Amino acid sequence: MNPVKPAHFLTAGARSFSYTEKSSPASSNLQFLTYGVYELEGKAASGALSHVGEEALLFALKGRVTVELGGKTFVLDPYDVLYVPRSQVYRLRQEDGQSRLVVCRAPATAEHPIYHASWKKYSKDESRIRHLKGKDVFLMFDVSEGADKLMAGFTLFQPGQRSWPPHNHTDQEEIYIFTKGRGAMEVYAEEETKSFVRSVSEGDAVTIPLLNYHPVFSQEEELHFIWCIAGNRYWVGDKNKDFMSGKVDKLTT
Repeated sequence: MNPVKPAHFLTAGARSFSYTEKSSPASSNLQFLTYGVYELEGKAASGALSHVGEEALLFALKGRVTVELGGKTFVLDPYDVLYVPRSQVYRLRQEDGQSRLVVCRAPATAEHPIYHASWKKYSKDESRIRHLKGKDVFLMFDVSEGADKLMAGFTLFQPGQRSWPPHNHTDQEEIYIFTKGRGAMEVYAEEETKSFVRSVSEGDAVTIPLLNYHPVFSQEEELHFIWCIAGNRYWVGDKNKDFMSGKVDKLTT
């Protein structure tokens, strides 16, 4: 017979596992994307998590998190990405320290395979990298991976750079989530009516509804951000070579 186990006291401010929803279609002028943050502190574990009718991407930002999904175990280090198929149940846990995960999700009708993208591997794989002037784009979850709507990656700006050419999309909405550095971002439909001009730093996010141009500017240090797309699945530079050459003033895809 097992001995009686002791009680566990939790102070009012105790934290172990938490989720904060940052943005949803109801609050962001987006049609599909919801964005939230998981945080784990100390020895922590979540219960069963699931997004009914939605596919999701988990982006590891801090610490090391173990994800149980589909009968398998995945260990996520910073900048790793994990695709969670529609409505599938997953659990998060860690042994110690502090961890942070971003989750982006969108409605889906089909179920696609689980996919784990390792930053350690993909950051050295030239087939996954698009080199632009002063910046590199890493395609962590691309068209070669199965999904209904989601695509995502990381963009790393060198200091003192800007997005060029400005571009917008007729069939993709996006969210940018800044993970390192300080800079600025504009979102506008027309230059004449430009009103969204914001400083950005680590932890900030910007939603980008359809047909908005969305240039980013880095300052005196590297600027990193997640870009997550919901809609037709392509990366602008692979679809339109003018984006890669920078020979136009602006473009629409």
